[in-house]
Amino acid sequence: MAKATLTLLLLLLSFASEILVMVNGQQKTWCVAKPSTDQATLLANLNFACSHVDCRILQGGCPCSSPDNLMNHASIAMNLYYQAKGRNQWNCDFRCSALIVMTNPSYGDCIYA
Repeated sequence: MAKATLTLLLLLLSFASEILVMVNGQQKTWCVAKPSTDQATLLANLNFACSHVDCRILQGGCPCSSPDNLMNHASIAMNLYYQAKGRNQWNCDFRCSALIVMTNPSYGDCIYA
């Protein structure tokens, strides 16, 4: 019984360590668009964020240019803004169209800051 409990505990700890990334003693978080966000809002969020931060990572041929869709590009731009402005809750509001997540949304060669 003790061995099974220990195995389960180790399994849970290894799972948790993959999800929770610590930066300077704080849990790392990212900002992404809510899946239910309409296209017009995503475009507005993309334009707003990219008017305040460098969004060259979204240009064709760059690691985060694919998939080439508004949800992906808006999420990356919104996260760039959120990270640059200090990872405060109010920097990931985007008129209630964003979520703060604790699971790293990076994929392939596209690394979320």
